Amino acid sequence: MQPKDKIFVAKLGKTVGLKGQLKLHIDSDFPEQFKKNAQFITNKNQTLIVESFNKNNNVIKFFDIDDINSAKKYINQELFSDIQNTKKLCKLDKNQYFWFDLIDSFVVEDDQVLGQIKDIQRYPLGDYFEIATNEKLINEQSLPKIFLLPYLDSYILDVDIPNKTIKVQNAFDILKAS
Repeated sequence: MQPKDKIFVAKLGKTVGLKGQLKLHIDSDFPEQFKKNAQFITNKNQTLIVESFNKNNNVIKFFDIDDINSAKKYINQELFSDIQNTKKLCKLDKNQYFWFDLIDSFVVEDDQVLGQIKDIQRYPLGDYFEIATNEKLINEQSLPKIFLLPYLDSYILDVDIPNKTIKVQNAFDILKAS
């Protein structure tokens, strides 16, 4: 389990070559964060600093890992960034948001709180908010405890990160049909 302020960004794969390089399996929309001197924490709480990254073949080299035997110790380890570094290294386009900023936001339709985002699921056809339904709606209308809402402009009207509120439309119909 990862600490709340850490963001999973990649997993280290097999060694590549003899000089300490590793295959990088990126789980982030921001591969540009793997640049020289970028710092990451492993799931074993070790700090690794990027010496080089080849984005064409996703091969990464860290400082102080200079041979194949040293690199083998890191196979299958997970890499994490922190929120501050992520915001510094990853540039968002208009109407893009970090998942960690969306988690715990309240989903509101016509001034009614439908629920709170607990996670974001990535499926081949797109991303979905996993929403824990408002207890009042569960108790009064026997609605499901969890529902998924596609992260599409046709549903999302407004995202207010500072107030942790996302205004939506047609989401109540999805909740009722869930």
